[in-house]
Amino acid sequence: MQPVIVRAGASLRNDIEAGPHRMVADEPVRDGGTEAGPTPYDFLAAALGTCTSMTLRVVAARENIPLEGVEISVANDRMHAKDCADCLTQNGYIHRFTVEIKLLGTLTTEQRERMLAVAKRCPVHKTLTSEIRIDERLVD
Repeated sequence: MQPVIVRAGASLRNDIEAGPHRMVADEPVRDGGTEAGPTPYDFLAAALGTCTSMTLRVVAARENIPLEGVEISVANDRMHAKDCADCLTQNGYIHRFTVEIKLLGTLTTEQRERMLAVAKRCPVHKTLTSEIRIDERLVD
């Protein structure tokens, strides 16, 4: 898998290369950015939403579910772990993603429930809900 390359100068704007694709990430003006692109958390939410959509599409096609399209809204926020009654972590923050999925097409109740179960199997969902290890090192 090719690495994603991120380059930044003296501002919060970052230029991103993902294979042949070019993107820009930035922060809102209120946070010191120029709002030239989505924030890093917007990209993370987009990764979850697009992966969910693609997973639904593949499974619907394989199982002949008449899914005509999807609209997915992903919101994220964080809360203090100590304020979360049903969380295992008690220190720091809990990051929460709220994913709202609108299924387009004439699906039965069973097919709709199947699509909800499938949404939780997208690889990005699995990544975000598993233990993550990030190895950082300086290079010349």
